[in-house]
Amino acid sequence: MKKIITICAAFLMTASVFAQSPEKMSYHAVVRDGSNNLVSSTAVGMQISILQGSASGTAVYVETQIPTSNANGLVSLEIGDGTVVSGDFASIDWANGPYFIQTETDSKGGTNYTITGTSQLLSVPYALYAENAGNSTPGPQGPAGLDGNGIASTVDNGDGTFTFTYDDGSTFTTSDLTGPTGPQGPAGTVTNDFYLGQDTLGGIVFYIYLDTNGDQRGLIVSKTETFAQWQSSPSVTNATRSWDGVYNTGLMTNSPAATYVNGLTDGGFTDWYLPSIDELSILWHNRFHANNALNAGGFTLLSTAEPYWSSTELGATFAFIFRFFNVDPFDVKTTAYSVRAVRAF
Repeated sequence: MKKIITICAAFLMTASVFAQSPEKMSYHAVVRDGSNNLVSSTAVGMQISILQGSASGTAVYVETQIPTSNANGLVSLEIGDGTVVSGDFASIDWANGPYFIQTETDSKGGTNYTITGTSQLLSVPYALYAENAGNSTPGPQGPAGLDGNGIASTVDNGDGTFTFTYDDGSTFTTSDLTGPTGPQGPAGTVTNDFYLGQDTLGGIVFYIYLDTNGDQRGLIVSKTETFAQWQSSPSVTNATRSWDGVYNTGLMTNSPAATYVNGLTDGGFTDWYLPSIDELSILWHNRFHANNALNAGGFTLLSTAEPYWSSTELGATFAFIFRFFNVDPFDVKTTAYSVRAVRAF
């Protein structure tokens, strides 16, 4: 059977110890076979291409790597650190996008790449782009200054200008060197147009905050849900973070709930995860906006009867759940409850 791969990618900038501009991107992927089983502890052959302009655009950089998946089927690699096939990663002009990442995979560790996936970089890798920030084209050289020959006196006018009097009685004031004001540059691209209840990026926006750059970030809830167990048989996974569903979901093993959210491709995105207990609490507080949008689009409303699994574990036997009409602290993992995925932007 032809194998498939489900990719959930996160791009993280890495820098050298000398604080130079980073020239790598971290890439993570969950590999599954044709039966949707994890390809665990296996060397996987991958060819990664950076495409410019479109999903079928010109490859400005190509490399190959052979990472080994962990027990959860997760492979991690640094784009820019592999065997170069063509191009120079460090010389990519990130301002001249859009750019897309294409992955070609051989789950047996060779170069018989039978699986191809392409996804757009939705934001410029700012740490790479910043390497050239401030390196604008120098302006033309200004006129040569006075060499002092024949100047009888110099007067400081007290406003930052000086008046020179020559031997022949003529004068010259330095304010005359001030040229006209240049035209105002174009306004920067503004992406802060998200709002609660917005149907976008594969789901419904239910939480928004501003990052350190003043850009909007937030959480999106999927439009559909399922009914699944947290684990088929209870065991410790150390997925104990109350605030970090991405981290928890990456640790969940033998989990029908994690398998469901990892397999979602709503809106063309594959980075869905099972929310933590804190993220479910935020969703509950903003359920007014979420359910209004879900109802308007004819999608599945958030249930007020069934509890939802969080990705936050409580020992080997229990994990936290959240009811949208009251809060239960935990329950047995083998119980099947509602599952709803979220993603960040």
